[in-house]
Amino acid sequence: MIKATVNGNTPFSIQTGTEVICNEQKVDWSAVQLPAGNYSIVVDGKSFNAQVLKLDRDAKTVTLEIQHQVYEVSLEEPIDQLLAAMGIKDALTHKVNDIKAPMPGLVLKVLVEPGQAIRKGDPVLILEAMKMENVFKSATDAVVKAIKVNPGTAVEKGEVLIVLE
Repeated sequence: MIKATVNGNTPFSIQTGTEVICNEQKVDWSAVQLPAGNYSIVVDGKSFNAQVLKLDRDAKTVTLEIQHQVYEVSLEEPIDQLLAAMGIKDALTHKVNDIKAPMPGLVLKVLVEPGQAIRKGDPVLILEAMKMENVFKSATDAVVKAIKVNPGTAVEKGEVLIVLE
């Protein structure tokens, strides 16, 4: 059973299989993706047009626009419910790790500042090691908490270069 919360309101349960059951009531529905990427949805004989505005697979949220109304939907799968019941709800969330030097080298350039929000894949630092320039990129969305090195600084393997939160 999946729990869905729409716009932060009371969650409702969804069971899927040969039929869809929402809050213990059978729902007759179908959805077809249209050429423009929108969806045509029919629920219990009523037709709706929907557009996916944002999809975050990690957070298990989707933002939809249906009939000019925006809905933020959060999904909780059975594993999420089990972890919450065990008191370890955030066990599957990604931990933000500090950026460390994978090898000894020389910091050539720091590309971020404390307090700056960065996205996964953003370049944050250039380190020269073994006569090669290595561009370090963020592994996740985060905020730069502190920078522990300056350009021209020699660093050792495993040394923290940038602290993220």
